[in-house]
Amino acid sequence: MFIVFPELFLWLCFGGKENVMDNNKFMNMSEDNASEIYDKVFENCLEAAENTNKIPASAFENYRVKRGLREQDGTGVMAGVTKIGNVHGYYVYEGEKVADNGKLEYRGFDMSKLIEGYTAENRYGFEEVVYLLLFGRLPNADELNDFNELLAHYRKLPPRFSEDILMKAPSRSIMNKMATGVLALYSYDENPDDTSLENMLRQSIEIIAKLPVIAAHSYAYYRTHYYGRSLNFHRPHDDLSSSQNFLRMLRSTKQYTEEEARLLDICMIIQAEHGGGNNSSFTCRVLSSSGTDTYSAIAGAIGSLKGPLHGGANIKVQEMFDTIKENINDVYDDEEVKMLLTKILKRELGDGKGLIYGMGHAVYTLSDPRAQMLKKYARDLAEKKGYGDDMHLLESIERLTPDLFNSFKGTNKPMCANVDLYSGLVYRMLGIPVEMYTPLFAISRVAGWCAHRIEEFQTSKKIIRPAYKFISHKNEYTPLDQR
Repeated sequence: MFIVFPELFLWLCFGGKENVMDNNKFMNMSEDNASEIYDKVFENCLEAAENTNKIPASAFENYRVKRGLREQDGTGVMAGVTKIGNVHGYYVYEGEKVADNGKLEYRGFDMSKLIEGYTAENRYGFEEVVYLLLFGRLPNADELNDFNELLAHYRKLPPRFSEDILMKAPSRSIMNKMATGVLALYSYDENPDDTSLENMLRQSIEIIAKLPVIAAHSYAYYRTHYYGRSLNFHRPHDDLSSSQNFLRMLRSTKQYTEEEARLLDICMIIQAEHGGGNNSSFTCRVLSSSGTDTYSAIAGAIGSLKGPLHGGANIKVQEMFDTIKENINDVYDDEEVKMLLTKILKRELGDGKGLIYGMGHAVYTLSDPRAQMLKKYARDLAEKKGYGDDMHLLESIERLTPDLFNSFKGTNKPMCANVDLYSGLVYRMLGIPVEMYTPLFAISRVAGWCAHRIEEFQTSKKIIRPAYKFISHKNEYTPLDQR
């Protein structure tokens, strides 16, 4: 296990070169025996780590720590101000939190109405949303056309980037490879550390344009390296939208329908931004507040989004959904659906955590506008592609879970479906592999990240540095031979 740097490892665990070298049995044994010794050493290290990393829950209460930067009622601690995005799910009346229909606003524009406008005009909207998030207003026709041409120009990766960066050190995580790719772009930038508005804006537009290509090429080599599939790096076309290009690059046939591309465009719009307090945007702001470069800040946001409590949640929904489908006879039987959901709550079915994934949200209470938009525009395609029963089952889970959850928990809290309940099925209908669910989220949300980075730099001008209460007791140094 730990056999690459045995002397260094033993040095760290046993406290010095002399202790290591005096014990020649570590240096002169077979690889198998050495591996057993190293495993035992690591077990001891693990036990020590488990013992030292324990803080009683009472400590958080005694010092009134707002864990997760949340107030006691679940609302977020006010950490900043923004003009980029607003997430509304409740209002406060007489000091009490009151549930309300959800609304998501981009620069003051209702996200749902933006989608309805693009649909009515029969055109793609993601590029316009990127423009809106970066520049604070909707473009006119000429401005939008110029911006689309700029994105097309910046989509091209540097020469041999996929071969030299993405194909080296293969990874089972596309998200990790995307972060690696973004960090590598630093090396191709002649002025990477300049944090002027002009330079950050140029870097942001380049990253927004290139990230879908990095994601698609990372997946292409992932399929080749781990599953022996033919390697095809498809290049983006200048005259296609972001969603069209992504489907074209992702699929070996390069074929897609207009209906598929339009639905993916909607998916990208609803995931482009979600306020400054979501974990990945806040991560980007924290890193940006230190004065670091754009590539480091965006790579950090990708790492945040990878987490199963953030961008990886839709995968958990699909796992739960597949488990329900395997155990149900009639998706139209509410009693059978309730029985299976109850088993999940009792930890008798699913992953054993007692969670109905895709239900509930930190801000939204009565409805999540993102989930509503997906349902509205995905239903027709679901029927055409033979996913009508699956859509009905998801709607049943959305309808039955709130009362079932409150009855089981003895609570009376409002609960709505969040976007993750439906996004996984939409991706499945579009033929997007599970490994690309969270990467697709990232290539959409990067627009919001870049907007937040620029706003943080231009307005806050102070490093984010919260306090942590130190609760360890005082210790005195003891010489090594007396321990």
